Amino acid sequence: MKLSERIGERQRHAAAPAAHQPDAAAVRGERSDEWSAMKRRVHEAVVAELGPMLARREPLDLAGEVQSRLDAAIAAGDIAITPAQRRRFFAEVTAEILGYGPLEPLLADPTVSEVMVNGPDEVWVERSGLLERCDVRFDDERQLRQVIDRIVAAVGRRVDESSPLCDARLPDGSRVNVVLPPLSLRGPCITVRKFPENPLVMDDLVRLGTLSEATRTFLQAAVLGKVNIVVSGGTGTGKTTFLNAVSQAIPVTERIISIEDAAELQLHQPHVVPLETRPANAEGTGRVTVRDLVVNALRMRPDRIVVGEVRGPEALDMLQAMNTGHEGSLTTLHANSPRDALSRLETMVLMAGVDLGLRAVRDQIASAIELVVHLDRLADGRRVVTAITEVQGMEAEVVVMQDLFRYAPGSPGGLRPTGLRPRLLDKLEAAGATVPAGLFVELPAVTRGKVRR
Repeated sequence: MKLSERIGERQRHAAAPAAHQPDAAAVRGERSDEWSAMKRRVHEAVVAELGPMLARREPLDLAGEVQSRLDAAIAAGDIAITPAQRRRFFAEVTAEILGYGPLEPLLADPTVSEVMVNGPDEVWVERSGLLERCDVRFDDERQLRQVIDRIVAAVGRRVDESSPLCDARLPDGSRVNVVLPPLSLRGPCITVRKFPENPLVMDDLVRLGTLSEATRTFLQAAVLGKVNIVVSGGTGTGKTTFLNAVSQAIPVTERIISIEDAAELQLHQPHVVPLETRPANAEGTGRVTVRDLVVNALRMRPDRIVVGEVRGPEALDMLQAMNTGHEGSLTTLHANSPRDALSRLETMVLMAGVDLGLRAVRDQIASAIELVVHLDRLADGRRVVTAITEVQGMEAEVVVMQDLFRYAPGSPGGLRPTGLRPRLLDKLEAAGATVPAGLFVELPAVTRGKVRR
């Protein structure tokens, strides 16, 4: 049977009802193997002819040359395929040479927010906050490793068996994590956290129900009034997206230093200096940590310091920066509640190895952190702000906190004021960032469509 007939048969099976489709073993059988082998032969022929040009020139400049080489390679191989198959073949081979192989359509799909590759045969995506398995697969582990090498090499990083963990990013800012064997027992794994081409703004978060109109007004005033804010939440709750949105209230006249493990923040003020950590080289030297960058940022005359995420001893340096004139700093951290966020900060400060008592650590936290915004992901996949909590200071050995807004399904934006007046309102008024007096007035509770007073 000719290759074109085999491919045509495969397409007919794919279009047939589910009851008549071949099982997974058949799909991965001879037809798929021959198609993959043909792609590999043409791929190798094109790469061999173009040589170092692939590394020196921009992908858009190479696209036409790659296509002409593909035409020549297909003609030389006397490969009989239909026009539709030819277009598909061009797309797949070009993606392997210039892009990210089978991941290209998923990365281009605006409905996909996350891509998870668990070895060459298993790919999952997240759409609307829910996971689903897709039919995308790699030909073999070799093809998957080529995609990984292309991703990490673009940002000057390395990943191999001796250094099997790596954080990287795509040109559009999407976050990439790679785990290789022997740490991964399923083969090479990639997790891509995509970011929208146009970052969400506060208006978008109100429209999506992440927060209410009242809390949007309050948070924008808090950023303008240089309140130190921690955005907390679990994995995948949208902390970085929220930090991006709320940071847009920073005045354009201020100098911002952003610090991240892998650059993700998209700050659009005119005076932004983004800093990124660096892993150790092959000799085990040259590593630059978040803590190193926080210490260095203090010498760069910042008006604001934005730390993408604190997860270690850099928490101590960040708190000291907040307490020594660098007000209005923003950061995120993983936590299950606002109170848990402060407990985690305590632990991270103690990781710095400085001889501080617990009372001294809590004093530092209580005087530095003024507001904690907590996000959660609901069962339907929506990300929402579930609490906005003010840090009021110390009483005895305890950091005092009070909720200003709490999550209440059925309320506008899902958030209701608790009726408590924030202590930081005086600071906002002094900075000229006033908020309406009635913003914190407690609303009637909503229960099953009825108002309960």
